Amino acid sequence: MEIENSISQMRKGVLDFCVLSLLSKDDLYASDIIRKLKESKLIVVEGTLYPLLNKLKNGNLLNYRWEESTLGPPRKYYKLTPEGELFLKELENSWSDLVTTVEHIKSSPAKLKLNPNPSDVENTEIKELPISGEV
Repeated sequence: MEIENSISQMRKGVLDFCVLSLLSKDDLYASDIIRKLKESKLIVVEGTLYPLLNKLKNGNLLNYRWEESTLGPPRKYYKLTPEGELFLKELENSWSDLVTTVEHIKSSPAKLKLNPNPSDVENTEIKELPISGEV
């Protein structure tokens, strides 16, 4: 198994969240989105971004407007819809839960108890995290 593949899958998994987060701050042109992602060390190319933007638009999470440009043809600026804002809030909650879960796992003792104390298990809150595609 190659590490690059795992890293790529992790990055793809958070791309929707990152794009929606950027659009929650400002209406952006696709090139601006790519630039801001690169500044954050998340390298994305147009061939990845445009299908993602279309998917989010088709899901009613964002819409766009055309704006004239002095540098060439009109530009398409993307903006979150009210549904997109709610969706992003759910992703933020899920992200927070996921980070907490991963940090808990990373900081757990190396060896697991084979016979845990039953009272420990009974008092443990179990929280399900959505699997890819679920929200």
